[in-house]
Amino acid sequence: MLRLASILYSLIGSSLAGVGVIAVLVAGFVSVNAILLAAVGGAVLGLPVAWLVARQLYQNRAH
Repeated sequence: MLRLASILYSLIGSSLAGVGVIAVLVAGFVSVNAILLAAVGGAVLGLPVAWLVARQLYQNRAH
């Protein structure tokens, strides 16, 4: 399951980091610190999301 979660993280983490950066820019925060914080926040949020998606995929595979 760790392999699947890692593959999913490469997609989910970068997507959430991109969404965070876009949200910060749309909100008008154009400082480097705000952009980096949004990118790191999205990447960190991607870890549990990827794990939950991988777990759901494995549980549904058994049925």
